[in-house]
Amino acid sequence: MAPPILKLDDIFLSFGGTPLLAGAALQVEPGDKICLVGRNGSGKSTLLKIAAGLVEAQSGEVFRHPSSTVRYLEQAPDFTGFKTVQAYAEAGLGPGDDHYRVTYLLSHLGLTGEEDPQNLSGGEARRAALARVLAPEPDILLLDEPTNHLDLPTIEWLEGELQKSRSALVLISHDRRFLEKVSTATVWLDRGASRRLDRGFSHFEAWRDQVLEAEELEQHKLGKAIEREEHWLRYGVTARRKRNMRRLGELQTMRAQYRGHKGPQGTVQATVSDAQESGKLVIEAEKITKTFGDRPIVAPFSIRVHRGDCIGLVGPNGAGKTTLLKMLTGQLLPDSGTVKLGTNLEIATLDQKREDLNPEETLAHYLTDGRGENLLVNGEQRHVTGYMKEFLFQPEQARTPIRNLSGGERARLMLARIMSRPANLLILDEPTNDLDIETLDLLQEIVAGFPGTVILVSHDRDFLDRTVTSTIAPAVPDAPDGRWIEYAGGYSDMLAQRKGAIDERRKAEKAAERAKPQEAAASAETAKGKGKLSYKQKFALENLPKEMAKAEAEIAKREERMADPSLFSKDPTTFNRLAAEMEKFRDSLTKMEEEWLELEMLREELEG
Repeated sequence: MAPPILKLDDIFLSFGGTPLLAGAALQVEPGDKICLVGRNGSGKSTLLKIAAGLVEAQSGEVFRHPSSTVRYLEQAPDFTGFKTVQAYAEAGLGPGDDHYRVTYLLSHLGLTGEEDPQNLSGGEARRAALARVLAPEPDILLLDEPTNHLDLPTIEWLEGELQKSRSALVLISHDRRFLEKVSTATVWLDRGASRRLDRGFSHFEAWRDQVLEAEELEQHKLGKAIEREEHWLRYGVTARRKRNMRRLGELQTMRAQYRGHKGPQGTVQATVSDAQESGKLVIEAEKITKTFGDRPIVAPFSIRVHRGDCIGLVGPNGAGKTTLLKMLTGQLLPDSGTVKLGTNLEIATLDQKREDLNPEETLAHYLTDGRGENLLVNGEQRHVTGYMKEFLFQPEQARTPIRNLSGGERARLMLARIMSRPANLLILDEPTNDLDIETLDLLQEIVAGFPGTVILVSHDRDFLDRTVTSTIAPAVPDAPDGRWIEYAGGYSDMLAQRKGAIDERRKAEKAAERAKPQEAAASAETAKGKGKLSYKQKFALENLPKEMAKAEAEIAKREERMADPSLFSKDPTTFNRLAAEMEKFRDSLTKMEEEWLELEMLREELEG
């Protein structure tokens, strides 16, 4: 086993009251791909900052190998002094690092590098910070929510980058599928302490449940042992009691241990308030379109949404998912076409930008709309602090301003408000942002069991697979042109159907290619009977050599570029693209040579 390049041991950190970290540990060896998991507020980000040297623990050991380079993904990057994003990202490089890698990363993250850092959106700033930490390929990468603000194609690209990276990785993310694909070990931060599983995230949840069950059993055994000792203490003879002070001391220790046990944080328990049933047909859109400038966002698109449907919208950032969602719900008029909403609709909306939140408002005021201390949930009067507990908020937080909440707590607060209002149509725009895994589980159960209709936008593949009944995606994934297609099932089903359609098209193309020689032979027979070449054959015979020369020139160009021995290591994407293009030109050249040879032999035969 290789010695660790980063080690945190027995870390303690407290912010006033209950310790945030109490005996937490983290050990990173070369090549490790560790996911750090735990509830919102469990201290994951703090532990990562201690590992990066940005926060100092109150006690415990922190070791970083002197020769190891560490890069930490900042939540709020500082662009002071940088005129362009390219300059900011290149500032993270060390001596000898490849500057081309910055350009490569920015391109895949949807940035040109020429952007003014002061004018970046939150998502663009996050992607710039990601390029800066990935570019130098450090020994240790510390990434806190790297997939936030990334669309699905970019998330899948990032998965590939991290899988093949030689850097050791410690990763925090709410994206289950991303964690499953990238991680090879899991560290669970729970109640201030950490436990390690030397397997990837796909094995975590079963292991966690086993640990909690064993802990519950141990607590039950301890309680029974205390009962037995108390019975002995109460009914044993006085002389024995006086003699056995050791046993009495052990009983006191067991009592203290039992009282001091801190169980796992509770889970959110909630359901959406019942509303009057909507009509059977919820939304009917007929050939709706939307164009911004010269760019089509939605080409003619039609859909019928029925009561009980759960529909997911996916696609790259900027493809028009939110625009299509707003058109379907009547918030935005189409340029052409019609949208009809069904009867008795009661809509509840979760906006991805959390625009509904006033940072100065208190939690209690937000949940009750300022109408005192109570709110109506499913026709029942509930005190606001009791309702807040169901969403893991403490009673003392009722008077806390929303600005003091973390991203995950804000998402939970909005869910609490939505679920207290009667609704039969849920509109969820990026509902999984900032949610921890347990709250995601609850949201999945709510969506899957919701008796009404759900339309959601998400980049979370696992969430989509577990909830939606159909998926709307761009017809052209890599270059959306406004055309949208509805596929049956979740995200994985959509990919399978796309692949099936592509395979069918390729089969048809191959069948057409196989038919060409037969057509050429038939044409040759016809020409032979006539005693001369057809006009089409003459044209092909004269022009094929020119086309073959062009193909040979294209092959030579690519061979010259691929001869650079450093191309593959610097830019494997370009190398693979050139190789695929070269193979395509070679296939085309072979076909043209065969056709020209057949025609030349036919010409010689006809001319005697």
